[in-house]
Amino acid sequence: MTDQPAKMSADEAFGRALVARTTFSKESVWLPSLAVHHLNAGHTVIDGKTFTDCVIEGPAVIAALGGVDLDHCNMGQAANPRNLLLKPMGDKIVGAVGFSNSRFVRCTFVQVSFTGNDEALADFEAQLTIKSGDQPA
Repeated sequence: MTDQPAKMSADEAFGRALVARTTFSKESVWLPSLAVHHLNAGHTVIDGKTFTDCVIEGPAVIAALGGVDLDHCNMGQAANPRNLLLKPMGDKIVGAVGFSNSRFVRCTFVQVSFTGNDEALADFEAQLTIKSGDQPA
């Protein structure tokens, strides 16, 4: 056995750098990867990040856990944009990517749905633009 420290793999180094970042600008962000690297670092919630002019890619569900702001974002495409919102049926949200104290500015979401408590869902709904003629599904 040697006293040399174990070498960090390229994936581990990438993951640590990704978790340490607080700003993302003009890039694609794959939410499943962002979430798993945060989990590997012991963070169950992604906190304190700012995304500007990014494409946020799923498949994923974002859970707003407080302090999440969407500023002039395209939340995605659906026949009825309200279909992008998912209401929890129990007392906890399971299986979603939790965000807190984070801001999305002019981002485009692809294959992403949104959930949270009633207040968060109302905030998300206010961000949606419903075209005239759209019918609830």
